[in-house]
Formats: sequence, C-alpha cells, structure tokens
Amino acid sequence: MDFDRIQFYVEDAKVSRDWFVSHLGFQSTAGYSNSHTRTEIVSSANVCFVLSSPLRAASPAASWLKSHPPGIADVGFRVNNIELAVARAAAAGATILQPIQEELTAAGCFKRAKIAGWGDLSHRLVERIGENSLLPTSPKLPLFATIDHVVLNVESGDLSSAVSWYQNILGFEPQQNFDIQTEKSALRSQVMVHADGGVQFPINEPASANSQVQEFLTANRGPGIQHMALQTADIVGVVAELRSRGLPFLPVPPTYYSQLRQRQNYLPADWQAIAASEVLADWQEDTPAAMLLQIFTQPIFAEPTFFFEIIERRVTFVNGKQVQAGGFGAGNFRALFEAIEREQMKRGSLSVDIKSG
Repeated sequence: MDFDRIQFYVEDAKVSRDWFVSHLGFQSTAGYSNSHTRTEIVSSANVCFVLSSPLRAASPAASWLKSHPPGIADVGFRVNNIELAVARAAAAGATILQPIQEELTAAGCFKRAKIAGWGDLSHRLVERIGENSLLPTSPKLPLFATIDHVVLNVESGDLSSAVSWYQNILGFEPQQNFDIQTEKSALRSQVMVHADGGVQFPINEPASANSQVQEFLTANRGPGIQHMALQTADIVGVVAELRSRGLPFLPVPPTYYSQLRQRQNYLPADWQAIAASEVLADWQEDTPAAMLLQIFTQPIFAEPTFFFEIIERRVTFVNGKQVQAGGFGAGNFRALFEAIEREQMKRGSLSVDIKSG
C-alpha cells in the first residue's frame, strides 16, 4: 500500500492551485469543471493533490465546507488488489461510498473505489495497472519526492476505536505509541503502519482540554487530518527555497540548538546550516549519521487546522548495510509541542492549567 491522491475541499480551487504552485513549488497539471464542482490538480514527483471547490450547492465540496473549514476530505491509498481490499473492508463493516470502477487511459488501466473513513474522512482505493506514476513527470526538478506520513486527529476517548477501525478495515497495524505532556498540554498518539508497503498513518487524541489536538478538533468541528509530512532529500535547500516563496514556518528558539549540542556528541558537517534554517534534528546514538530532520509550517488555511511537515530521512551504512532514519523525531516532540503552544498562546487558545484526561 502507498499513498495515492489526496483531495482537499477548498473555497476556491484556482486560488488554492496558485498557492500550492507559488508557495510549495508544485506544478499545475490539470483543471476541469462539472456542473457543480471546480477541480485543479497539482503535483510534485509522486505527490498529487486534488483541489476541489463548489460551483453549486449540489457539490460535495459545498456540503463539506458547511461542516468543516477547508482541509483534506479524502486520503487515497494505492493497493495491489482492489477486489481483496474492498471485500475486506466491506466484511469488516465499512461503508462503500463508490463500488469498484475500471478505467482505461493512455498510460494504462486503473481501478478505483471509495469507502467512508473516520468521521467525515473518506478513502479512495486505487489499483494502478501499467501506470508507474500518478501523473506525467514534470521536467522541473521537484522539491518533494513522496508523502512520508499523514496524521489523523480524533476526539478524546476515540483513539483505541480509531486504531481498531483502521486495523480491521484497511489492515494497518499499531507500532509506536506516545504519551506527550508539557507543562501546558498533553496528547496521546498511536502510529499505524501498513505491512504491505509501509504507509505510516499516526492517530492522535487530546489528553488535556487545551491540547493542540483539541484546538484542531474545535476549529475543524470534528476529527480530521491535522498534518501531512512531505519528504525531501535536501531539507536545508528546500526550506530556503520555501522561505523565499513566502511560506511561514513555526519558529524555533536558539536555545533548542545549544541544548541539543550539550546532549549530543555527534554533529553533522552542515550543522550550522541546519540551525540557521531552524530545522529540528533527531538521531539514535548508535547510528547518528542516519539523522531525521524536520520542520513544520504554520497552518495553511485561516483556521488553526491543517499544516505541513517537511522531513528528510538521512541514510548511513552500518556493517555494509544501509540504515535510514526512522520514527517521527521523538527527541523533538517537546520542542515541537512547545513551539505549537507558543502559537496557541498568540491565538489565545492555551491557558497554563492542564487537565489530563
């Protein structure tokens, strides 16, 4: 299983298309309308976003935007056998929104279906036969190669149910789990990974009334996708490019880097560039060169809901075997959540009292 197309419902598809092109360096690859919806498609290598906005009240986007602010409505998954995937989902009680359909294109054949996901989220399942990519490749070098992971936020008390749902319906398996608490807020997280292809799908729930997860749930008016990590091979260069395009990131205080240097003996050759870029760094003591580097944007819509993570997973060799940075930057969790808390305090949505659930 791999991530396939991701669908956003937005107020104006053309405006959003231009934002992704100008701020994230995506390429505009297609655009079309039907009687009720305008759709624009943007891509970067194997990352493809479908941006849809309503033209009439009959549009699915119109219905979504009555219940939620702009954001991700559908997370697509590419499967090896769609008949098996849909049959499994149906047997486990999933709602089939669209039965399997087959379509022939110049690039090959693909089959697709859609099931209802958690909350108002849906999941488009796609089997591509003879198609090696989501869209034709652009001659321009892409900033992002692939989607690293997508994160779902659910209501307090729903984490175990959501984990069971994705395990039973789509075959995900729970891996790492985290209980994260600062002086001001707390959350719980369970990482879900698919054995067939390694898709990573963490699920969060709030563990305090003023958690960043609760702020998202309140602003989103229910559960939904909080953020998506886009993977790159050169995070320092990409962040510099994105900043030049006007993309705002969460600020990181200089004390983060001085404290990290005190805790760690290893520093990469480009450490000064990493610190100057305000990129967070995490690594294991036994494989320090396999470093995980990450940075987080400010929310991209008017509400404090969806944001992007930019991530680089560096590779090293140990005893002749290639080792790539794994995980999600556990060493950075406190720094990340404190950075988000500073933004919450600016918005007035975070008090100092913590009430854990």
